[in-house]
Amino acid sequence: MNVLEIIKSEHRQVVKLIDEIASCEPGDDRLFELAKEIEQQLSLHLALEERLFYAPLRDCAQEVDEQVDVFEAYTEHAVAKALIEMLSSRRKTDSRFKAELVVLGDSVKNHVREEESNVFAIAREYLNPEELGEIGEAWEKAKARAQRAPSSGTGRKAAVRGTTASGTKAKTGAATAVTRRR
Repeated sequence: MNVLEIIKSEHRQVVKLIDEIASCEPGDDRLFELAKEIEQQLSLHLALEERLFYAPLRDCAQEVDEQVDVFEAYTEHAVAKALIEMLSSRRKTDSRFKAELVVLGDSVKNHVREEESNVFAIAREYLNPEELGEIGEAWEKAKARAQRAPSSGTGRKAAVRGTTASGTKAKTGAATAVTRRR
């Protein structure tokens, strides 16, 4: 499957969870459940995206604007990770917790809009359909490995780190394709 389709599908799943936040009042246990579900989905998504999707784009983006778009996406991921960490440290689903969850949701929605327009355009320019399919296949395998790993976080991180070989293959293929096209 094409990696752009996978990413878009995962975006829709997370945005659906984010949209549920508005219907919750501070103190609602559903806020904690939503935060946990969002954290689980986003953490894996961000790790896979950086290793398998952004890395080849970072290496092939030629124009300064394209490079800025890719690094902006990395920065938005860092912001999301910081917000997830902030939520993870809080135990009460009070007004502050809800506010932090809302800010994470707003940040993610903005990132999704920009990524699906700017970053996807860069991917379509520099990666051919076969390469996008290879990255998608590597994504699905890495995600399955991570989901089978212990939920302690370390096992998932190791499973995602194990994607380096596939990521490198996709990265090399992307770089080769750019060289061929120039």
